[in-house]
Amino acid sequence: TGLPDPLPALPIQYADFAAWQHRWISGALLQRQLEFWRAHLHGAPALLELPTDRPRPPVQDHAGATLDFALSPALSAQLKALAQRHGCTLFMTLLAAWATLLARLTGQSEVVIGSPTANRHRTELEPLIGFFVNTQALRIDLSARPSVAQLLAQVRATALAAQDHQDLPFEQIIEALNPPRSLAHHPLLQVMLSWQNAPEGELALPGLQLLPAPIGAAASAKFDLDLSLHEQGERIAGSFQYACALFEHAGIEHNAAQFVTLLQGMVEDDSACVLRLPLLPESEQAQLLAFNATEAAFASELCIHQLFEQQARLRPEATALVFEHEQLSYAALNARANQLAHHLVALG
Repeated sequence: TGLPDPLPALPIQYADFAAWQHRWISGALLQRQLEFWRAHLHGAPALLELPTDRPRPPVQDHAGATLDFALSPALSAQLKALAQRHGCTLFMTLLAAWATLLARLTGQSEVVIGSPTANRHRTELEPLIGFFVNTQALRIDLSARPSVAQLLAQVRATALAAQDHQDLPFEQIIEALNPPRSLAHHPLLQVMLSWQNAPEGELALPGLQLLPAPIGAAASAKFDLDLSLHEQGERIAGSFQYACALFEHAGIEHNAAQFVTLLQGMVEDDSACVLRLPLLPESEQAQLLAFNATEAAFASELCIHQLFEQQARLRPEATALVFEHEQLSYAALNARANQLAHHLVALG
């Protein structure tokens, strides 16, 4: 257009960053960061055994889909208050909840969760155009059955230590640790947590009304489960991106409901053990109680053995006991009970 570029000149370019990273990766700082990640991930589980709707195929096909959900403004505000009380960021608080849910679902006491980091911690990198994102493998240990407060303290320490060693590319960590490889799953970690805290800009065009358009299900899933969260006005919104080869949409809906229920339990009692917080929404709890509503009123003047004998007279051939391949009817069980009673009486 012949007009001067209104944007300020960039002090460096992405190529400068790439050259710096290449020089740095061969330096002494590399060894210090590599030693940290070796220690952090030593003995970590190679696979998170999530309960899946389908058997894990021998080769990942990376077909994926998404499920969107949102927390209420009230719960979102309570989570922010919980994080502030314990000196944590909102990301750390959500990471603690995600680790807890994964541990509860798998029965594993340790989980490794991947988290992307912007990797723009140097001021001169902030305005650059380019992909700087790196992945951190965050190992969370719940073997001591921590309370909410204790887990938040652990997660805070873990996240801060990882941030101090965020420069080493994740691919180099995998190469250095050389974990068992499988075409069926990603090495080192199979689940992610992404926290989008960049401010959302608004686009305004004179005379036009703009509405967001959904882009549909994700075309691919690199990991088994990827939970992405962000602030949306007064509430926290998120989405699960999941591998279609492993999970049904209904199962992920259930996991989302469990996550919300767990978060509610965390804000209500931060002294409670995270492994004992409720996972079932109130509607599902009521449904389970209804399924188990099998109690019946019995005449209070009869003892338990009299009630059993009454049932034996009414339904003598009905099955009373089953053990492995053997069954006993009420009549047969009553006869054996009487034989044992007579024997005990004879013994005095």
